[in-house]
Amino acid sequence: MNKKFYITTTLPYVNATPHIGFAKEIVEADVLARFHRAQGDDVFFNTGTDEHGLKIFQKAKELGMEAQEYCDSVVPEFDKLKQSLNLSYDNFIRTTDKKHIEAAQEFWKICDKNGYIYKKNYKVKYCVGCELEKTDSELIDGKCPDHPNMELEIIEEENYFFKFSAFQDKLLELYKNNSYFVIPTKRFNEVRNFVERGLEDFSISRLKEKMPWGVPVPGDEKQVMYVWFDALVNYISALGWPSFAKATDGKPENKNNFEKFWPGYQVCGKDNLRQQSAMWQAMLMSVDLPNSAQIFVNGFITVNNQKMSKSLGNVISPYEMVEKFGIDGTRYLLLAGPNFGEDFNITWEKLIEKYNADLANGLGNLLSRVITLAQKGNFQFSILNFQSIFNDQFSNLIRNMELGQALEYIWNIVDKDNKFIAENKPWELVKTNEKKFEEVMKKLLEDLNLISGLLIPFMPETSEKIKKALETKKLEEVLFQRIK
Repeated sequence: MNKKFYITTTLPYVNATPHIGFAKEIVEADVLARFHRAQGDDVFFNTGTDEHGLKIFQKAKELGMEAQEYCDSVVPEFDKLKQSLNLSYDNFIRTTDKKHIEAAQEFWKICDKNGYIYKKNYKVKYCVGCELEKTDSELIDGKCPDHPNMELEIIEEENYFFKFSAFQDKLLELYKNNSYFVIPTKRFNEVRNFVERGLEDFSISRLKEKMPWGVPVPGDEKQVMYVWFDALVNYISALGWPSFAKATDGKPENKNNFEKFWPGYQVCGKDNLRQQSAMWQAMLMSVDLPNSAQIFVNGFITVNNQKMSKSLGNVISPYEMVEKFGIDGTRYLLLAGPNFGEDFNITWEKLIEKYNADLANGLGNLLSRVITLAQKGNFQFSILNFQSIFNDQFSNLIRNMELGQALEYIWNIVDKDNKFIAENKPWELVKTNEKKFEEVMKKLLEDLNLISGLLIPFMPETSEKIKKALETKKLEEVLFQRIK
């Protein structure tokens, strides 16, 4: 019986074009999806766009557009990543989808019925950049540390609140019983410490007259849902929860997807830690649904040790990377970073240097030399079964999202084979020692066959090109052109 595997990214806000931080997140999720599919698992891979909230409303207003019109104009830029990065996601959800809105409202109704929603007047400092309330202890010089150039909004109104404080003990119990619930460990410790310090109830609605762009609150036409309360529900609405939701094309939703795939695995950035591993988990508890299976928390990508920002002119787009390095070159460079969860500092110079060293001079050179030499004989080698080549060590690296280490594992084979060629000089052996030449070539061809299999989840096009070159003993094009 096939195992079920559900992986989802966070949903990026559509107030700016996709950045490489999100591109890294979605490629990581794609690797896990491809890995599980190759193992014969039944996989559902979800992504999409987060389209409500003050940030989007202000952006649309700034451009003189209606919020829905603005969202419709920019969403294709996100869905375009599928082709540009060769992604294999099964579902692209928009939080403005009718079925998602219905699901978010049903979630609210159940949460309210269970006694976890109440109304009160309050005053709070609010960061539009994070779309989160901020306490004074979280601020540096009165500013949000993640958005120091943005002025905090002061919100003073009567809103609905979620009884987050009621879930402290339950969340700590969840963490205690699931020692790998959040990866890496330092992020798990961080969220556990946050919950141990005590939880405060948070606002889950806004006055419609002040901020009309959101999901209407059931039974109260004067309020719309707070963006996080709406958006987080996408992880289950994408699976057709609740079963009454209908597909937008009029066809019945697959009602079994929620029962089939939930609980799922989630990938996010470290700025999403609390929302994914505390807020969302408490929300699930409030409606008596199972908690997520596991949450993978990325570090940030910095450029020259600075956060990317338009004002500094250091923003790198995934589309720019693909134009320079190709699809698989970009996937490799995004994945072959530090240990999972660590910040990843890049520059164009470093990216070009790594591309040339590992891809052009490393793997590309190895394949070119071996295929050229293979034309000098009739060599037989075993085509490997994919499941059999993924040993426990390699598989565990992927399952723990240590994708940089998994690529190092592959590149150790590449580097050893390039040294093996230099030491054995097969171009001379073909003239002087045919038996030894055949032994050397058999090892190199089998290693390339192995490399091709191991690369399937990471660099699918490259994997296929290597496989084809081995079958035909021809290389139709240079695998990776050196960049000057």
